[in-house]
Amino acid sequence: MEIRTAKYLISNPTVAGCPKPDKPEYAFIGRSNVGKSSLINMLMGQAKLAKTSVTPGKTQLINHFLINNLFYVVDLPGYGFAKVSKKQRAAWEKMIAAYLQTRENLVTVFILIDSRHAPQEIDLAFLRKLGGWGVPFSIVFTKADKSTQREVAKHVREFINAMKKEWEYIPAHFVTSAVKSLGKKGILMYIDELNEEYAENMKDSK
Repeated sequence: MEIRTAKYLISNPTVAGCPKPDKPEYAFIGRSNVGKSSLINMLMGQAKLAKTSVTPGKTQLINHFLINNLFYVVDLPGYGFAKVSKKQRAAWEKMIAAYLQTRENLVTVFILIDSRHAPQEIDLAFLRKLGGWGVPFSIVFTKADKSTQREVAKHVREFINAMKKEWEYIPAHFVTSAVKSLGKKGILMYIDELNEEYAENMKDSK
């Protein structure tokens, strides 16, 4: 898939304000400071599409981008240890939960995992939450340029093995680097395939 156009649409504090659910949608979420905005910018080929920051917790709303006038990409607030109040964190969690459970055109959620670290319980717990809600997800291991290939492969293997203890099915997963554009082709091909499936399903439902 070639990204021809990618533009920011709107940011919302509630699902109700999101664009009409008339196109397939792909959400990106992960722990604070996992490299989410940088990954979105790399995939879409625009350095400043999603706002990046050295300060965790910069993303605070449901941010929609329209890609190729064909599908939506959504940048969600991170989960975890951003330096915000408990009240603010609870509000984000409520907003994210409402979005994930009710957004009818959501095709998959890309869960970003920092490849520099061994499996973290906070990530595994979030996957369980998605499973309980019946929300489809894929795994994206980020920052592969920050460690050796051996370390990255080890952490990816450990995370997948941790998932196998609880999950019968392991979803699509990708190793990426926003700096080196690693994983870009694979993720865009995957989205392209899902877009085709979405179009077919829409035809069948009419």
